[in-house]
Amino acid sequence: MERRLKELLTSFKTLDGKMAVLTGAGISAESGIPTFRGPEGYWTVGSKQYRPEEMATRTMFRIDPWEVWSWYLYRRTVCRHAEPNLGHIVVGKLESILAERFRLITQNVDGLHLRAGNTLTATYQIHGNINYMRCSRPCSQELFPIPTAIGPTDRGHSVTDEEKHLLCCPLCGFMTRPHVLWFDECYDEMLFRFESSLRWARQIDLLIVVGTSGATNLPTQIGTLVARKAEALFIDINPRPNPFRELALRHPHGFALEATSGEALPEILAQLESSD
Repeated sequence: MERRLKELLTSFKTLDGKMAVLTGAGISAESGIPTFRGPEGYWTVGSKQYRPEEMATRTMFRIDPWEVWSWYLYRRTVCRHAEPNLGHIVVGKLESILAERFRLITQNVDGLHLRAGNTLTATYQIHGNINYMRCSRPCSQELFPIPTAIGPTDRGHSVTDEEKHLLCCPLCGFMTRPHVLWFDECYDEMLFRFESSLRWARQIDLLIVVGTSGATNLPTQIGTLVARKAEALFIDINPRPNPFRELALRHPHGFALEATSGEALPEILAQLESSD
C-alpha cells in the first residue's frame, strides 16, 4: 500500500469519519460463486436458452413462475455451498471496529456478508437476498425465509408439488417470489434501502468499492455522489477495469487497487487498526 493512502487512512481514523463499503459480484466470485452474467447464469427451458437478464424479470415470472423458481433454487444451492472468504470476513471486522460509523451496501444476494459477521442493521442489501421470499400478489411486504425443507436442488430441477406448497405465502396462501430485485423493477426504500443508501453516501468520508462492474443504477449514483466530494477518500478494489476505477483515478483522494478483496482489504483493515 502506498504511503499517501496509508496517511489518508490514518487521517480518516483520527477524524472518526464515516465509511461505506460497496460490494458486487467480484467479492463473492472469490468464494466460487459464478458472476451473475457469466456462463453459469444461462438457463435452458425446453429448446430455448435464456440469459440471466431474461430470467431475472417480473415478465418471465408471469410467463413461467416455476421455471424462474427452479433457476433461483439452484442459484440458492450454489450460494449455500459457498463459504465467506477473507474479503467478506474483513468487511465484517470493519463494521465491528467502526460500529455506527459503518454501512455495507451490497449488490450481492447470496447472504455471505451476513454469514461473515455483518449485521442486518448496518447492511443494505440493495438487490435482495436469495434466501428469502415474499408474497407475489403481494398481500404484504413481509419477508419469509425459504423453508428449510427445500434442500439443495440440482440444475434443471423441476419444482415439485410439495415445494410449490412450501413456496406459498404463509399469510394468504398465494404464490411467493424470490426476494430479489429484477431487471424490470425499480429500487425502493422499504425492500431495497434506496433512500438510505443515498443518504449515507452523502455523509461518508470514505468509500471502498469492491468487485463491482458498475452496471446497475444505485451503485453508480453512490459512486458519483462520493466522487463529487473532494475531501472524501475513494478506493476502488478490482483486478479488472470498471467505471469506479475511472472515478477513483479522477478523484483528488482516489486510489485504484488492481487486486482482489482478499489481497487489498486486509491491508486497509490493518492500517485502520494500527496505533501509528
